[in-house]
Amino acid sequence: MIPGRPLRWMVTHVITITGQNPAYRLTHRHEIDPPNLHTKCQVNLVTMQWRSAAEDWTEALELGPVTVLTGQDRGKYPHGNSILVTGKNERILVDPSLTIAERGISFDVDRILLSHVHEDHIPGMSRLPETPVLCHEEDAVGLTSLDGLMSMYGLPKEIEEQFRKEVLEDFSYAPPTQVSTFTDGATIDLGEANIEVIHTPGHTRGHCAFLIPEARVAYLGDIELSGFGPYYFDAWSSLESFEKSLHLCEQIDADHFVTFHHKWVVSGKDQFVSMLRDFGNVITERELAMLAFMSEPKSIEECALHRFVYRPSVNTNFVHHVETRSAQIHIDRMFKDGRLAQVTENSFQAI
Repeated sequence: MIPGRPLRWMVTHVITITGQNPAYRLTHRHEIDPPNLHTKCQVNLVTMQWRSAAEDWTEALELGPVTVLTGQDRGKYPHGNSILVTGKNERILVDPSLTIAERGISFDVDRILLSHVHEDHIPGMSRLPETPVLCHEEDAVGLTSLDGLMSMYGLPKEIEEQFRKEVLEDFSYAPPTQVSTFTDGATIDLGEANIEVIHTPGHTRGHCAFLIPEARVAYLGDIELSGFGPYYFDAWSSLESFEKSLHLCEQIDADHFVTFHHKWVVSGKDQFVSMLRDFGNVITERELAMLAFMSEPKSIEECALHRFVYRPSVNTNFVHHVETRSAQIHIDRMFKDGRLAQVTENSFQAI
């Protein structure tokens, strides 16, 4: 996602809630929706043998070998919800968040695994500077240098200049010393726990979801199920790839679905699929609204100024860039499939 200034960690009242399954332990300082969270809690009791390495993380949620390290405000950007996967032989931290960077960790980590390379998924690496990092080969350029990371966004020069400062100062960016890559279908064996890679491009070229079969947990990264909808407006993004990835995610065989931002943990496959489809439908809603707006000839600039992504109340320097990218992406697609006709060099109209 596009940057915002990080909020500082504030300790608030901790609300303790007991689940329906003794292997399902939750503590969190915010209100939650128990019917949504506890639907079909099917974690095998055998997983109780795993003792959390993050016991002092009072907002943690344990699902067998998976510990959800709940971020500030349940992962609202610029924070996020990381997960820790503990096997017999190895412990892997997935997407070390800004909350981890600010709060620190009191447990050992053998490797870091990234769902994709964006500024908000890597700040916690600053706490583990010598720990090996794994990412999909399509996103590895973002770990080589700040220039490499910037190339994934494709921001205008004036916006990129400010963003570079934020990535360095607020997200503690530094290229890791040890980077390995993987591809779709890879399996990481931790010993009595495995992480299976599911390539889900769209948000970035290398974006991946991770399935931990022993916990019946799928980690979705930035397929975040929010009302905002999918974000596919960077140089490394693809609308068509995102749509295919959403269909692929419907086939994931899991009971618990963890998002890096906002929704946190969704339990129950039916509930997840319903939320996933609502998330994907935002794409259709944006496109149909734009098509209706273009009943009279409109340019990309006019569509960008009208706004189909952000609310009018959002007033930041990146909004017009994103709205312009969105207009270009959707107009190109609707022109190619015959829903728009080109009226002048710079204007299009719905047919």
